Amino acid sequence: MYTQCPECLTVFALDAASVAQARGSVRCGHCSAVFDAIATLTEALPPEPFDSLPAHTPSPAPPQLVEPVYRPQAPQQGLFAPVDPLHGGHAPAAPAFARRHGVAHGGHPGRWAAGCALLALALGAQLAWAQRDALIASDALRPWLARACRPLACTLPPVKDVHQLSLISRDIRPHPSVPGALIISATLRNDADFTQPYPVLGITLSDLDENRVAMRRFLPAEYVRDPRLRAAGLAPGAEAALVFEVEDPGKNAVAFEFNFE
Repeated sequence: MYTQCPECLTVFALDAASVAQARGSVRCGHCSAVFDAIATLTEALPPEPFDSLPAHTPSPAPPQLVEPVYRPQAPQQGLFAPVDPLHGGHAPAAPAFARRHGVAHGGHPGRWAAGCALLALALGAQLAWAQRDALIASDALRPWLARACRPLACTLPPVKDVHQLSLISRDIRPHPSVPGALIISATLRNDADFTQPYPVLGITLSDLDENRVAMRRFLPAEYVRDPRLRAAGLAPGAEAALVFEVEDPGKNAVAFEFNFE
């Protein structure tokens, strides 16, 4: 904005802060005269040359402003503002979601505790089932599990450790009465100090370059025909003679190996 000193007619540029500082009174930087800057305040200068800026006509009534450009919101008190007891202040009402309501039907704390306990037991049962082989084989837990099984008339499955099973003999030869077939025989021994279930037995036939020619997995029911013998498992130190009749995959199959699962 611009204003003009009435004494020396010097025109100055000024801003709103300069006008508001002394309510329109300013001092001329040329002649040091003090004058009312509002009297000739203007936003643009007339074309040069000019002698004086047009003066504003005073009016007894203040002008009404009709073009708002911004209205700040009233400051809101915090949701949990402290109460001032000395001045009778009151805490603002909490929003609906923060207000305490009566306990819903069925929400008794005891029921929640019972539900949590049942869920914890269910989770424990799932973990125990997932780790059942390791738990059954544990020397510390197996006696306790056996005692728990007696009232329920259940039987713990035998402990399984295929690393303590070994073959003490094995042989492969053509079938004496069936053309195009082989007879594979082996003797399995349980080196563990506990009874083991009969394993799933895999037989792999390979050529001279150790390339696999044929492979088959035998379940215990396929090589131990007697159900009672199969259910009893392989006792500690016991041996079992195994015989398999398989199709001859050809003359390339010159080597074979066993693996236990």
